[in-house]
Amino acid sequence: MTTQRDNPSMVRRSLLAVLPVAAALGACRPDAPAVTLPGPRATGGEPSARGGAGPGGPRQAGVDRPAQPQTHAVVSVYDLPPRVGPARVVARLGEAVLELTTAQPGEALTVTVGLGPRLVGPAVLGVAGGLELPAFAREERTARTWGGDLLVQVCASDPVAVGLADTRLARALAAEGASGRWSQTGFRPPGNGPVRNLLGFPDGIENPRTRPELDREVWLDGPGPLADGTIAVVRRLRVDATGFLAQSAARQEETIGRRKADGAPLSGGEALDRLDLSAKTPRGRYLVPAMAHARRANPNATGSGRMLRRGYSYRNGPGDQGLLFVSFQRRLRTFTATQRRLDDGDDLMRFVTATASGAFFVPAACTPERPLAHDLLGEQG
Repeated sequence: MTTQRDNPSMVRRSLLAVLPVAAALGACRPDAPAVTLPGPRATGGEPSARGGAGPGGPRQAGVDRPAQPQTHAVVSVYDLPPRVGPARVVARLGEAVLELTTAQPGEALTVTVGLGPRLVGPAVLGVAGGLELPAFAREERTARTWGGDLLVQVCASDPVAVGLADTRLARALAAEGASGRWSQTGFRPPGNGPVRNLLGFPDGIENPRTRPELDREVWLDGPGPLADGTIAVVRRLRVDATGFLAQSAARQEETIGRRKADGAPLSGGEALDRLDLSAKTPRGRYLVPAMAHARRANPNATGSGRMLRRGYSYRNGPGDQGLLFVSFQRRLRTFTATQRRLDDGDDLMRFVTATASGAFFVPAACTPERPLAHDLLGEQG
């Protein structure tokens, strides 16, 4: 008997059937606070619809499109068999992505694919600074949750649509001999602009937002196979929310460097205003404490570029909840320099443990005429 999972056309019909109820289902998230912050202010041009899978443009969707991340996601990481040409597997994955995403209205469903360090060549490893993440503090490393050959991120406003699409893509990869390493679902409240995480604080305020900022900080412009690509870092961060929330409200704000009520920096202003790292009290103490997360992670303090963060909260059960961290940047150093500074001294880090991690090159979007990552893998198939 042919099941729904075995029949791609039935999967597509199922996805179309469940997407209209996304708004109703998306509101049922008791795990996440419903408070949202003001949307981004225009400071030189809003992001355009330049990028996207297939008809959306030369760049993959799910990076800076849609501008506001959807409320549900799943990140899955796979290994490819060593004797199978990666070009064929990745091309067929791209075909499955096109089948799913072109059947959806607008950007209701996005799929973003990344390639691990074993699959990419010297062009990426040299120009983009490589893809091998060094060891950092507070990591629980296992062979199955570190690294990987393929990243598949599926996002939608409906958790059912996310699950169906992820299952469809997993079956397509399994048919080519790929094996799953780890997978994590995530959620975030609806709303425009930054939204609150499981600690009750806004996440993703210090993001590039305008088209010039995104082109400068996120997207690669060449040469050759690097064009319209970016570097993705994914990390599952278990957060001791119980321990963090046991602190006084004032101590929580000092740890983060922002007011909990509205997300404004302790240096003053509104939620989306930049931190004033030099602001001090009359007695000479920094308004944003020296070990506050907002200060330690600030690009002006790390000396690196800015990353585009599109993270999701997750909850797997008692004692296992936190942040599904996802960031996009032009160079891996943007992330590594930031994480090293956090390791050197950040009051938030004592509550955070990484349990999965990897870096991946996100190539340009595929089309029916141009297979996914063909410029990189075309000669390897």
